Amino acid sequence: MQRRVVVTGVGLITPVGNSVEATWSALMQGRSGVDYIKKFDVEKFPVKFAAEVKDFDPLDYVEKKEARKMGAFIHYAIAASDEAIRDSGLEITDENAEQVGTYISSGIGDFWAIEREHSKLLDEGPGRVSPFFIPSAIVNLAAGQVSIRHGAKGPNSATATACAAGAHAIGDSFRLIQRGDADAMICGGAESAITPMSVAGFAAMRALSTRNDDPQHASRPFERDRNGFVIGEGAGIVILEELETARRRGAKIYAEIVGYGMTADAFHITMPDETGSGAIRVMQKALKDAGVETEAVGYINAHGTSTPYNDKFETAAIKKVFGEHAYRLAVSSTKSMTGHLLGAAGGIEGVFSVLAIHHKTLPPTTNYVNPDPECDLDYVPNEPREQEVDYALSNSFGFGGTNAALLFKKFEE
Repeated sequence: MQRRVVVTGVGLITPVGNSVEATWSALMQGRSGVDYIKKFDVEKFPVKFAAEVKDFDPLDYVEKKEARKMGAFIHYAIAASDEAIRDSGLEITDENAEQVGTYISSGIGDFWAIEREHSKLLDEGPGRVSPFFIPSAIVNLAAGQVSIRHGAKGPNSATATACAAGAHAIGDSFRLIQRGDADAMICGGAESAITPMSVAGFAAMRALSTRNDDPQHASRPFERDRNGFVIGEGAGIVILEELETARRRGAKIYAEIVGYGMTADAFHITMPDETGSGAIRVMQKALKDAGVETEAVGYINAHGTSTPYNDKFETAAIKKVFGEHAYRLAVSSTKSMTGHLLGAAGGIEGVFSVLAIHHKTLPPTTNYVNPDPECDLDYVPNEPREQEVDYALSNSFGFGGTNAALLFKKFEE
C-alpha cells in the first residue's frame, strides 16, 4: 500500500499579498495585483504593466550581506518557505533532517542578475562581474538556499519546466514521499522575471496583453475579449508530509494530495495542442493515479492564462475529460488577479486549491464580463463562492508542451 501524503503548511508571496492570509483575503475580494511596472522605465515598451510583488523587503527575512548573494526569486522562496514551515509546525532536527527535502522550481531564475551582470561585462569588463552572479541566478538555488537555511538534508531538486515548474515540484515531491525517499518536502515554485529583457521578449512573442489603458482588467481568462497574459512574480510553497509522520506530531492537515499527472503535447514550442491532447491526458493521469472518478471532482483551478488559444483549448479538454460533469463542476482562474507567475504559478495555485478545500470557498475568475461561446463552463465569475468540494484539480501547462496536473482531496481519516 502506498504511503499517504498530506499538506500541513502553506506559504505565499504574491502580487496581491505577502502572506497566505493577505493573499487569500485579496482573492476573496476579487482584488487585482496588476498595475503599471515600477521596477524599470517602460516608456519604450509596448506593454507597460505587470503583476509585481509589492512592499516586499528581503531584509525582513535575510541579513543584508546574505540578501546580496541572492536573486529576488530566492528572496521570495525563502519568505514563502519560512511561512509554510512556521504554519506547519515542522521542526527539522538532527534526527529527521535526512528525511526532509526541498524541491523549489522556477521557469527562468533571476533575469535581473543576468541583465545586470551582462551590462557590467560589456561596460566595465569581466573583472567587474560579481562572484555571486551564478548562485544568485540559477534555478536550483532557491531550493538550495532554503535547504541550507533550515538544515533540510533530504532530496534537493528543482525543475525548469516553464509554467508547469511549480506543479512539477509539488508532484515530484509527492512521489518522493510516496516511495519513502523523504518523509516531508518543502516544495513549490518561485519567480522574479519582470525585467526589461523578459517583458520585451514575451511582448515580442505577442503573448502579453496590451491593455495599457486598463491594466487591472487586462487579465481576463475565458472571457471573450482576452488578448494575452499578464506576467507576475512571487512564490508559492507547500509542506507535504507522509501521513503517519504528520499524525505523530499532531500536525494540522489542510488536505491530502492523491493524484499527479505529467504529459507532453509534442506539438509546438509555445502554442498548446489544438486538440487538447496533452491537457486531456494529464488530467486523466492525475485522476487514474488517485483512482478517482470524474464525477468526484468539484473544482478545477485552471491554467487559464487569458490567452485566446490556451483558454479555448483548456475548456475543450475539460469537457473531453469530464463529459457532462464538466458543466456541473466549478472552474476558475486566479491568474485574473495574480497574473501569470510562470514557474511559480503551479506553486501558488496548488496553495489556492488546498485553501479552496480547507475554507470551503472557491476563488473567482474576475474581469469576466462578456462570455465567450467557445468557453462555456462555470468559471465562478467575479465573486467567490462558498462551496464544499471533496476533490480539487490544479492544471499547469508550459512552453514546450509540458503539462502537470495535481489532484487534492479533502482529508479524511
